[in-house]
Amino acid sequence: MTGSRRNLILIVSDDQGPWALGTAGNAEIRTPVLDGLARRGVRLERFFCASPVCSPARASLLTGQIPSTHGVHDYLGGAHVGPDSRDYLRDLPTLTDALADAGYRLGLSGKWHLGASDVPRRGFVHWYALEGGGSPYHDAVMYRDGTAEHVTDYLTDVIADDAAAFIDAEQGQDAPFFLAINFTAPHRPFAGEHPEEFTALYRDCAFDTCPQEAPHPWLQTKDGAPIGGEADTREALIGYFASVTAMDAAIGRVLERLRTHGIEEDTIVVFLSDNGFSCGQHGFWGKGNGTFPMNMYDESVMVPFLISAPGLLPSGTVHDQLLSAYDLPATLLDLIDRDPAVFEEGPGRSFADLLRDGTTTDPDRPVVVHSEYGPARMIRTRERKYVHRAPYGPHELYDLVQDPQERVNLAEDPAHADDVAVLRRLLWEWFAAHSTEDADGVALPVMGSGQLRPLDGDPLGAFDAPDWDGA
Repeated sequence: MTGSRRNLILIVSDDQGPWALGTAGNAEIRTPVLDGLARRGVRLERFFCASPVCSPARASLLTGQIPSTHGVHDYLGGAHVGPDSRDYLRDLPTLTDALADAGYRLGLSGKWHLGASDVPRRGFVHWYALEGGGSPYHDAVMYRDGTAEHVTDYLTDVIADDAAAFIDAEQGQDAPFFLAINFTAPHRPFAGEHPEEFTALYRDCAFDTCPQEAPHPWLQTKDGAPIGGEADTREALIGYFASVTAMDAAIGRVLERLRTHGIEEDTIVVFLSDNGFSCGQHGFWGKGNGTFPMNMYDESVMVPFLISAPGLLPSGTVHDQLLSAYDLPATLLDLIDRDPAVFEEGPGRSFADLLRDGTTTDPDRPVVVHSEYGPARMIRTRERKYVHRAPYGPHELYDLVQDPQERVNLAEDPAHADDVAVLRRLLWEWFAAHSTEDADGVALPVMGSGQLRPLDGDPLGAFDAPDWDGA
């Protein structure tokens, strides 16, 4: 079957490190469903988020733009519903708008966290959205087509069951469907939140894949615990791993609905996370805002990525090219035989040919990726990573060949001054080409504390510092 009539399911986890997946080489975590998805499709080893925190990363997945173009620079606080909330993607071309224009019927089950969570966006025939950016797993508020529902059942299962019901309801429709399944797992809270059948799997786990290193010099803490973690580290590890395995099982039930209805061969399934996460690696818990200054370690900016499309894409293939969230909208449209051009006017480029047969027809395709978090900006090649923090630093340079764990900062080493100069120039040229003046985050006082208001022409007053919730 060609891509033009295929259904499309986009599954996004929340705060899942690139290491937190069995098929990626983690022998401790149990993800049999996702491992099976990888065997039936393609896994990308080096897929990067556009910003190592939730809302900017998700905005980039939907728009193909960087935060310094779409204007979301931190996780969104403030009002998530009602008249005081704002749709932060309003007036921006999005993947979902393009799919609606292409005749797809759209559904959402789970987290939105891009403002106006109670209002279905254009083209959605099904809207079941979490009120804010995070919640306990047994005490959540969801909005179904504008109406609030208080949910006390296990949230991962609630989201999966709603997604499965959408698939059931779509049978018999002439149009293909797009379904966004946005879990809150494995976002905290960790300890005591997840079903015993999953936490029991990790009671005796050594957690060698999450070494608890000495505290990072930039570690952020709250009430004596790492700001992205919890006071009882072992219980937090058990909860984190259990939440991933519970999500894996829930995804399995959704995929089973495709088989039940005989549409597995007609459906493209994509799985990825919004941003990465460290559970003790580098001496902190969290993602980019687990430290201050905000960090750009691979654990924070790289995410798992799996895609399966029977008959369209090969099985059991792994690619290690550098690819980014801002490439995703163009790629998915390309796979369903729709014109990706509108999402290639910025930094994004379709990598559909790479997925299909391991090649690329774009000789000018960049061989680097970029990420940003306010004034912290990264350029990463296969061999080097440079992080620039405007205006004062500290800056970082890592030799990823000799130092893949990013332990030795070479930015001040005179022997690497030329490397710094070249990468700094490339970094600034790229952001000059792809950012817009009214949304550029380079001078914003982003503290990892939440973006409460849109820029509205006043960038230096756009951020407040509420209590950190790490969404």
